[in-house]
Amino acid sequence: MNHSVENVTLYAVFIQDVLRNYEDKQEEYAELFAMTAGYPIDEPFAKVPMKLYNDMCTWIEVNLGRFNLIRIGRNIGETVHQNLVAQDLIQQATEPLGVMQCLVIAASQMIQDPEGRGWEIVSHDSKSIVMRRTQTFNSILQLGLLDGLIRKTGVSGVKVDYIKKETEGAEFDEYLITWLK
Repeated sequence: MNHSVENVTLYAVFIQDVLRNYEDKQEEYAELFAMTAGYPIDEPFAKVPMKLYNDMCTWIEVNLGRFNLIRIGRNIGETVHQNLVAQDLIQQATEPLGVMQCLVIAASQMIQDPEGRGWEIVSHDSKSIVMRRTQTFNSILQLGLLDGLIRKTGVSGVKVDYIKKETEGAEFDEYLITWLK
């Protein structure tokens, strides 16, 4: 995968989502909040560097652990879902495949990448979808994002697992999303 973040930006709302879990403990996590100095993070649709986002996620992974990233991913999933509903791209209860198709579109709009990287749907059937991450955003955080988005469809028994991992030599991370109902 191309890991370049040169000229890649995303909306500041995603930085807000990262920080949301720590707002009441800003002193304790001062180093994390200090990373945003000089960026217009109070403006949800201001463009900020993908590098800032990735650096914040790495800091959280190293200092606070993977579950924190999964929880942040769920926050981001909520933001993406709200945005998709507000833009009338999906209704409140859309089938999982429809939501993932909209995620592909949303990523291309909310992340400004000259390379056009984001998400791809690799395959799907009536109870599963395989998604490929082609953008540099944190791999672990995406577990929460995908889980949160699929749960918004009202299905139960949602599970998100890796089927391919860059850290194990794959070109891209691929995620298997399954559900029962």
